[in-house]
Amino acid sequence: MIDLRCCLRRGNFHLILDVRLSAPATGVFGPSGSGKSSLLHALAGLLPAEELRLVVDGETLIDTAAGVVPPAHRRRIGLVFQDHRLFPHLSIDGNLRYGMPRAPGAGPAWREVIDLLDIGDLLGRRPDECSGGQRQRIALGRALLSAPRLLLLDEPLASLDRRLARHILPYLRRIRDRFRMPVLMVSHDLDDLLSVTDDLLLVHDGRLAGHGDLIALARDPKHLEQLHDAGLVCVLPGRLEASIDGLATILLDGPGGTRIACPTDGLAPGSQVEVLLRPHDLVLARPPLSEHLSVSNRLPGTVLFITVSPARCIVGIDIGATRPVLAEVAERAVRSLALHEGDRIIVLAKAQAVQTRSETTASARGAGAPTAEPRFCG
Repeated sequence: MIDLRCCLRRGNFHLILDVRLSAPATGVFGPSGSGKSSLLHALAGLLPAEELRLVVDGETLIDTAAGVVPPAHRRRIGLVFQDHRLFPHLSIDGNLRYGMPRAPGAGPAWREVIDLLDIGDLLGRRPDECSGGQRQRIALGRALLSAPRLLLLDEPLASLDRRLARHILPYLRRIRDRFRMPVLMVSHDLDDLLSVTDDLLLVHDGRLAGHGDLIALARDPKHLEQLHDAGLVCVLPGRLEASIDGLATILLDGPGGTRIACPTDGLAPGSQVEVLLRPHDLVLARPPLSEHLSVSNRLPGTVLFITVSPARCIVGIDIGATRPVLAEVAERAVRSLALHEGDRIIVLAKAQAVQTRSETTASARGAGAPTAEPRFCG
């Protein structure tokens, strides 16, 4: 549990946030200049704040009103920047040990962090001898080894190309699952955030615009435009079952046993994948459906909600996966289909419109490291 209040000014910009967070990880999301990075830098002691209060699981780490204002190096907050900020004159081993607490047993164990991030063979190198993805994993390791009570990730994937950025995501999920510390992650890519956490903190013009999971936010008309501009997407985990005639069949996690088809693109049976469905790629139809359609995916579901804003309309549908899917349709389509909550509906999606990214970890091969090259379909 995190209780967070932050008030700061930078020129004409004024940031005011007051929120309680309970998820293991929270994604901080909003347009450029909304105050996302300023919030993280204030927490880390890199920006002065008029008022700052941070309580993690009942422990007060910062409280300016009560005079609890430790210097940056004593705040027990780990911060990972998008540009790594490793010391070029130190080895990787030296970078990782920088800032480690002297007390034995404090924080995550050295070997656990090294193995989790797959950086054991890099310890003797210098930062300029490592790739961008390796440097980011080293920066993550250094932050973890400082024994933080809170981990801050400031656009941790922004400096990487998309292939390498997708490679880092499994490591972020491992950190979330393995270590018992809350995480605040800033990103301008909504699908990256949703790959790590369902909990989103929407920030706009220095104010809290909304807080909750994607589905809760999508139920509120006032959030639709910001979510749409962000590239609204539904991220569903699953497992590739088989590949036949150029199409892969993916069994989505969840109670419904729902299967979806996409181009194989070299994916191997048994691969753990994430399916990305864009709301504007989905079409809705009332059952029964004609057999004479060229669409590969016909996913039966139930309408959970219909959200209408002045600019767009979103329909939330339960298809038996771990999360509902969102379909963006014209408001007149809702009227012509006579859609209401609880109605049975069929979600149509071309296989070529289904994007996937694989997470074949080397733990399946015995080494515990994600493969270097995620794959995309569609």
